[in-house]
Amino acid sequence: MRRAQLHRLTWLALALLTGCAAGPDYVRPKLDVPAVFKEAGVWKTAQPQQVDSQSWWTLFGDATLDALMVQADQANQNIAQAQAQYRQARALADAARSGLFPAVGVAASAGRARTNSGGVREGDPVTLGLNTSWEADLWGRVRRTAEVGDLASQASKADLAAARLSVLATLAQSYFQLRSLDAQAALFDRTVEGYRKALALVQHQYQAGVALRSDVALAQTQLESVDAQRIDLQVQRAQLEHAIAVLLGQAPSALILTPVDTLVATVPATPAGLPSDLLERRPDIAGAERRAAQANANIGIARAAYYPTLTLSGSDGRASLGLANLFSTPARVWSVGAALVEPLFDGGQRAAQDARAVAAYDAAVAQYRQTVLTGFQEVEDDLATLRVLSEESVVQERAVQSAQISERLALSQYRAGTATYLAVVSAQSALLLNQRAAVQLQGRQLIASVALMKAIGGGWSANVKPSSDGT
Repeated sequence: MRRAQLHRLTWLALALLTGCAAGPDYVRPKLDVPAVFKEAGVWKTAQPQQVDSQSWWTLFGDATLDALMVQADQANQNIAQAQAQYRQARALADAARSGLFPAVGVAASAGRARTNSGGVREGDPVTLGLNTSWEADLWGRVRRTAEVGDLASQASKADLAAARLSVLATLAQSYFQLRSLDAQAALFDRTVEGYRKALALVQHQYQAGVALRSDVALAQTQLESVDAQRIDLQVQRAQLEHAIAVLLGQAPSALILTPVDTLVATVPATPAGLPSDLLERRPDIAGAERRAAQANANIGIARAAYYPTLTLSGSDGRASLGLANLFSTPARVWSVGAALVEPLFDGGQRAAQDARAVAAYDAAVAQYRQTVLTGFQEVEDDLATLRVLSEESVVQERAVQSAQISERLALSQYRAGTATYLAVVSAQSALLLNQRAAVQLQGRQLIASVALMKAIGGGWSANVKPSSDGT
């Protein structure tokens, strides 16, 4: 009967969980942002949400890049660190949620006793019992604490997504920069071979007495100068290859990327009107919004301190002066109790904690709004960059074509004796300069396209769905 009473008391206490929670309920901060992007279609106000992973890099059509991205996702140490931190946050959230339930434990003791009441009596006191205690969450302090833990884990999950996006975007940009250097090196190889043929022509002309010794020296100088530039590219390429190895979680000496002659990857076409939910998927915005919600819950914890704390406890067990009698009916003992604690004076500590929580919330809201504005700026910047580079590439291609015509004409005129070799050198230098600028421009477009994908949270597939937990 007494055990049934104890159970009823426990369930009655649990019913108190339906009470109100101190502090304001969270409402996502309002944002004053433009409805449209200046550089691309109509967008709407961001609503942060986490999305499932998407292999956005496959849009570039480079199989080597695809393989590198998979390796980095599995072995990069920054991603591994963020994953471990997320697991820590989940464990802390589980620990905070445990406060919603009673704590139950088993207690046992044994000793030696002697009494003189009515005679001498010796025995071995033995007790064995089940103890339980629980804080009635009348004002929502425990619930707010559990809420803070859940929100912190959601923010940590967003941090993991942000770390992953940052690492993979950095890898893609480093890879495209390296491939741009490969294409430039191949251009220099072709140019050096052409300059060797031009030097042979000048030497033949000089031996025939129709060219000056200075023409030979000029052709030799031009050849060696371009060859030196080709060799100089190896420094930056080696550094990029080392950086890519580290992003893959490898030692720099473990990675060798075979050079290619041309840029295999292509710049994905930017849709005329990007889906309005792209900016919503940015993990840094999702994380900042979750931290604002977390700061709001902390206000509730601070304000719950103004109210009394009710702790319920109970025990049920057996006690005797000997182990043999421990389980006999007369040895049974039980107890139930409640403790109500209300601080009367704390020198303003609770008021200070409340003010601190409110200030922390205001700071988190400001950070969230700033993160959203920064996100809009980055998208605007990257869209503008891609638009300008696209226009520039058209003009640059015309410049290359004109330079090719100029070089052919200069060589023809030199062979005919109607132009000096200095005119040939000038035309060749202009051609190389414009060809190299065209290759560099293609690399810049690829790097800018990666930056746009990072700015919009990773790709622009309209089929991406939020994860099951809504983060």
